[in-house]
Amino acid sequence: MQQGNHLPSRQFYFKESLTWNSLSTNDFSCRYCEPGFVFADKGSSCFCRKFDELMTIMGFLNSTTASEFFKVLSPSVDYSAGTVARIPILVISDKSVVNRVVSCINLVKSDTNYNETSPSFVKNPLILGGKNIETSIDKFNIKVNNNIDKLRENEQQLNTFFAQKYKLYKKNNTRYTVDKLSIVNKDTSTLIEQFMSYSIGCMFGRYSLDKDGLIFAGGEWDPSQYKTYPADEDNILPITDDDYFEDDIVDRFVKFVEVVYGTDTLEENLKFIADALGNKGSTPREVIRNYFLNDFYKDHCQTYSVTGSGKRPIYWLFDSGKKNGFKCLIYMHRYTPDTLARIRTDYVHPQQARYQTAIEDIERQLVSASGSEKARLNKRLKKLKDQAEETRNFEEKLHHLADQMIDIDLDDGVKHNYALFKDVLAKIK
Repeated sequence: MQQGNHLPSRQFYFKESLTWNSLSTNDFSCRYCEPGFVFADKGSSCFCRKFDELMTIMGFLNSTTASEFFKVLSPSVDYSAGTVARIPILVISDKSVVNRVVSCINLVKSDTNYNETSPSFVKNPLILGGKNIETSIDKFNIKVNNNIDKLRENEQQLNTFFAQKYKLYKKNNTRYTVDKLSIVNKDTSTLIEQFMSYSIGCMFGRYSLDKDGLIFAGGEWDPSQYKTYPADEDNILPITDDDYFEDDIVDRFVKFVEVVYGTDTLEENLKFIADALGNKGSTPREVIRNYFLNDFYKDHCQTYSVTGSGKRPIYWLFDSGKKNGFKCLIYMHRYTPDTLARIRTDYVHPQQARYQTAIEDIERQLVSASGSEKARLNKRLKKLKDQAEETRNFEEKLHHLADQMIDIDLDDGVKHNYALFKDVLAKIK
């Protein structure tokens, strides 16, 4: 017996459309959806026989004139398909409207393509060439401001066009404020954090300075695609509170900045980055280290979050705990069943040996120390012992999982696979 229509309106699947949220506390706003997607019940869609009709209707529905109709027809912010269908359409197709709507789409798309989570992501906007990251930010902001001006002009003209057609024209009610535009300026700290995120992607081989776009997200690994800045060989980036490892994440980041902007301006660029981050530290490298230790993963989880589904990080943080005894990042798409064993033998064990050596050294110094020096050494000794104990407990958990040689299927998704290693991974709130 049939249980209803499980594929409603299937004749419209994978066709270009307009789509919008059926319920929203904000003003109505629809977006252009390119061919190749399927609509869902939480987002209504509009289809047209011709592209020009679709663009003209989109221009109207996003106009201040349509907004006046929605205030009457949907004061409860219910934007269901039935509500939108009741909006009177006077202009089905107009070439001038089409050109401006297409321009708006391209401007917004150009802006969103600078975000890592965009399907059309090319590269970080600060990878522009030159020797100064501050100059790169200035150039990017000029470009963004130009796009904002063009977008505002387009939307102003569209608002005026439809207000005149519907005989509702008033100069004040056809203006768009900057906060309603789809393109906004990003502050310097946000741009720096995104630059650092992109650098991690290059370290892991997700991106490459030699090619645009997504390079590796599963499949056959090809290290030859990373010549300008080689990807990390073992897919493990240690994050510790001091420079213990050759492939330490801070050292790798400093090298990335040097490759992108050159040696002559390296220290200048590191200082600019540290000032933008605003973290604690007496030197730029200490500030950058503290960011990776304490804030990077939180920002990464926020970037890779899915509305209604939670956070879905693609870089995983193996974390011993609050004492920062041991931390490292891996890229889930390069995970192999022996990854945990390599973390344990190549990184955790050497770190434990360093702690033991440092503890023994301080205990020798304490024999002849006194006063403030003795207090300083005791404080340092306590920290090292706490980190050593935390790392010992972490190593036991890691050992248990490493012996299982766990395999993962990327098709199972982040949530399922992350849970397999929850005892040794950072907790995601």
